[in-house]
Amino acid sequence: MLGALRGVIDPELGDDVVSLGMVRTVSVEPDGAAGHVAVELALTTEGCPLKVQLRKDVDARVGAVPGVTSVKTTFGVMDKGEKARLMDRARAKAQEGAPATDIPTTCKVVAIASGKGGVGKSSVTANLAAALARRGLTVGVLDADIWGFSIPRMLGIDDKLEVTGTKDSWTMAPVELVIGPERPYRAGNSASGLIKVVSMGFLAAESEAIMWRGLILNRALQHFVEDVTWGAMDYLLIDLPPGTGDIQMGLARMLPRSEVIIVTTPALAAQTVAGRAADMARKGHLRVAGVIENMTAFVCDHGTSYPLFGSGGGTRLAAEVGVPLLGQIPMEPSVAAGGDAGRPVALGEGPAGDAFRELARVVVEEAVPVVEVTGCSAASILAGL
Repeated sequence: MLGALRGVIDPELGDDVVSLGMVRTVSVEPDGAAGHVAVELALTTEGCPLKVQLRKDVDARVGAVPGVTSVKTTFGVMDKGEKARLMDRARAKAQEGAPATDIPTTCKVVAIASGKGGVGKSSVTANLAAALARRGLTVGVLDADIWGFSIPRMLGIDDKLEVTGTKDSWTMAPVELVIGPERPYRAGNSASGLIKVVSMGFLAAESEAIMWRGLILNRALQHFVEDVTWGAMDYLLIDLPPGTGDIQMGLARMLPRSEVIIVTTPALAAQTVAGRAADMARKGHLRVAGVIENMTAFVCDHGTSYPLFGSGGGTRLAAEVGVPLLGQIPMEPSVAAGGDAGRPVALGEGPAGDAFRELARVVVEEAVPVVEVTGCSAASILAGL
């Protein structure tokens, strides 16, 4: 019976119901009817729209087994553990078809997403990269906001991507920025951390409009993923465009190991829209690692806090999605000034800088821990080859 059920494919996940752990029981019911088989499938939600299709497929596959005269298919709802195992299998299945890249297998890939524009997602990406690099890590930043690139300005980089090879076979090298303990230094100087950046901003003028549709946008993302010699990295942060469109779907296909951090503001409207970004991630079988609340409140010189965009959005969204609230970034003029000048506030002093550095600590130690291969037997074997 299990062999027959392996022919039943979940059309959304693209794998069979046995491998996905959806088959709970298969039995011959003791109702006196010879050849009567009962199958119970566990679904992720009670109202799964695929229920009718799955029942037809089970009836057809099991009903074709010699000796089976009737099939009864029932459905249950997965518990938390079953859902986790299903998602692990779905991610592994997606990984099988992922394209080859130069991104190290030990590198943590983190997509920074938002439901709508204007919540400071790119600012969070740039400052988180700087804060991680300040900890001595090597951090890649892929500016996937092809239309609205802003990472080069926010990190103070005005270079061009170096392309090597031939017309038919070429690669790009990311622009590197070395980060010291107090301020950014150009590559080549002694410092503690490194940021590697790829952005459309290195290929087009800052004022030039990029008027591309979905297919071309995905092709650009594919080049940034597959044709860049990223080299050694601890983290790769991907600054996604706002919303849940072509780039987000392309990322899930090209880098299915990605984890997603959602950025929102405290406002209820922003929180509601940001929830769609979390839903998009999960439909693409990507793990949501947590929520960041940006522009939490403005604190004046006298110490009074003003919640200019409301309050509680990050906490509510994290609870709704079932993930931790990783940090709350205060609304501070130095954040915008640092972004305009290419001096990330995460490398300076003040409440916002402190918040970004604490966010980096939470990411490294709790939400998306860096992979440590020192002492790993597999790493030792590879090193000896």
